[in-house]
Amino acid sequence: MGRHALLSASSSKRWLNCTPSARLEEQFAEEAGNSVYAEEGTAAHALAEHKLKRSLKRRSKRPVSDYQCDEMEECTDGYVSYAMEQVELAGQECKDPVVLIEQRLDYSAYVPEGFGTGDLLIVADRVLTVVDLKYGKGVAVEAEWNPQMMLYGLGALELFGAIYDIDVVRMAIYQPRLESVSTWEISVPELMEWVEKELKPKAALAINGEGEFRSGSWCRFCKAKDTCRARAEEYLRLAQMEFKAPALLTDDEIAEVLKVADELARWSADVYAYAQDEAVSRGKKWNGFKLVEGRSNRKYTDEEEAAEAAVAAGYTDIYKKSLIGITEMEKLLGKKRFAEVLGKLVYKPRGKITLVPESDKRQEVMAATAEADFKEEE
Repeated sequence: MGRHALLSASSSKRWLNCTPSARLEEQFAEEAGNSVYAEEGTAAHALAEHKLKRSLKRRSKRPVSDYQCDEMEECTDGYVSYAMEQVELAGQECKDPVVLIEQRLDYSAYVPEGFGTGDLLIVADRVLTVVDLKYGKGVAVEAEWNPQMMLYGLGALELFGAIYDIDVVRMAIYQPRLESVSTWEISVPELMEWVEKELKPKAALAINGEGEFRSGSWCRFCKAKDTCRARAEEYLRLAQMEFKAPALLTDDEIAEVLKVADELARWSADVYAYAQDEAVSRGKKWNGFKLVEGRSNRKYTDEEEAAEAAVAAGYTDIYKKSLIGITEMEKLLGKKRFAEVLGKLVYKPRGKITLVPESDKRQEVMAATAEADFKEEE
């Protein structure tokens, strides 16, 4: 596909929560080239597609990429193993399930001009399974009520709903670098109820650029995030509360700030980065600010020549030598070999006690116990 849908599945969380954002983004030029992370993700998907096709005894030519490494090999191997498990499960429910890889899915019956690409579809008599590989290391994505996965399910139902008697759409998000596999399933009637009550009304607003601007976690990849007034007004309101002494805030105000603290910090960083780029690249003058040369560290013009000069002057203790970090060592050896050679020589200290939202899946620790444990380890 050479183009992206305006109301794409991958951006659905944003346009469902902030319906005018899809049309607003059209005012911004496409960024030149893809980010390193996007290119790395594309390479991982291509390699996973190849390996899965070979596991299914289909013809495929191994892709070549500068991003391929031991970690990518292991992550895609894990994905293929998981995918084949799902294929086997489907085979227990259906004699000959349909397995589609990187399948274009059209859900324009519900969302104007809507389409996307599903990493893996497994179609059986009763259950439709949608699997999505996410190679990033950002945030673990949950499958429950995930609009991207639900749109993929709708697109798949458009293809096979009339042929197979599908009762349930099963969704799985596989994130190997976060060691996360999130699964969820929804009945077809429940999915269609969501379509009528939520999807279609908001898609109708979004395609016309109508509705209210709303800020939230979905702003992260929006092209308009740096200059969006709705986002600015929301975070400035919260920032005003932060400037008060915490003890003067009500419990509800503190909880409200905590919920968006990370987003607030990210927003201010986005605004700063935008303003600096405008000043450096386009000569923009911001009232009360100026461009200066940042601090820098001294460097040798030629390290070999500097070393020779120091040795000639009688100084020999001029080199440092240290063991490479654990992550780098694991990449060098590969996870399996790393565990064999160094597994007994690595430990993980207890993490610092941190306040997080209740939705976080880590086990809760009690305040008194946490304080005692933390003091013991200091």
